[in-house]
Amino acid sequence: MARIVLTGNLKLYTGGVTELELESGSIRSLLRDLRRQFPDIPEDIEDELAVSIDGILHQDDWFAKINSDSEVHLLPRIAGG
Repeated sequence: MARIVLTGNLKLYTGGVTELELESGSIRSLLRDLRRQFPDIPEDIEDELAVSIDGILHQDDWFAKINSDSEVHLLPRIAGG
């Protein structure tokens, strides 16, 4: 199972959980699985997230592959101006 690390405000929706293991094949399925486990996660959370899979940042690549031995970090999206 992939190791999932939740950062930023996500712990507000997960009852303080910041790490867990899930078997999800893509970022899209990971978010769906997280919502099933933590129903308080907002439906539009994708707008606020960047995702790092094994050290590679994915922003808006919802079908990026997550391997069973991956380490995934859900991070607050950084916007510049």
